[in-house]
Amino acid sequence: MKIPEIRSTGTTRTAAPQRRNPAAAAASYASSSDLGVAATQDSASVMGIPEPELTPKVRQAIMTLMQEVEGLRTEMERVNSRLAHMERLADQDTLVPVPNRRAFVREMSRVISYNQRYDAVSSLVYFDLNDFKQINDKYGHAAGDATLMHVAAALTENLRESDMLGRLGGDEFGVILSHTDAAQALEKGRQLAHAIMAKPVDYEGAKITVTASYGITTFKPGDSAQEAMEAADRAMYEQKNALKSAVKPTPKPGANPGDKPGTG
Repeated sequence: MKIPEIRSTGTTRTAAPQRRNPAAAAASYASSSDLGVAATQDSASVMGIPEPELTPKVRQAIMTLMQEVEGLRTEMERVNSRLAHMERLADQDTLVPVPNRRAFVREMSRVISYNQRYDAVSSLVYFDLNDFKQINDKYGHAAGDATLMHVAAALTENLRESDMLGRLGGDEFGVILSHTDAAQALEKGRQLAHAIMAKPVDYEGAKITVTASYGITTFKPGDSAQEAMEAADRAMYEQKNALKSAVKPTPKPGANPGDKPGTG
């Protein structure tokens, strides 16, 4: 008898599913069951449930409770991670990549407490940009933003990891100098002011030279962060006013002191 030829129909045949080894499946189930039983027994032991009272229903209730606890733990980790992210955002300045006033004041309070406890010394440098409003008026607010970014970068590049830079608002910046006395802080303030001025801001082809006035204060025992900020702010304005006085036009010989320049 001739066997008829089998022709292909052009369809792809699906391979028959492989049968799982019954012994392997049983071993896997036994392993997971053993782990579950062990975990249940451990939990029951912690709860003070005697072994004879571990009926199937009690075991199932404990397993359900363990799953709920694990779910809550996972959710708590997610919430804590989200909170940490939100706290970082709350401490970041909205324009330049440095801490904002809130974070800066908090760190200053921590440093003051550290100094008092360990008899250490640290200082604050308070910067205020000169004629910043003129930059905004002449070149626009985008140029002002570029100037603030330039200043933040210049300061950051010249600080130690132990120091902290923050934007205190507007065109004002603060620097906490750890383990730095008044003389060292004064020298560092000069260096940082020079770093700000050394490289002009390149904005749409314009070269904008930026200068800053600064004030120094060294944290004293019993100081608060607010008192330290006010002391440095006063020192900064004293320097700013001195600079303004230094650049006033000299009256002509014979002119009255009250005469305006160019009159009399």
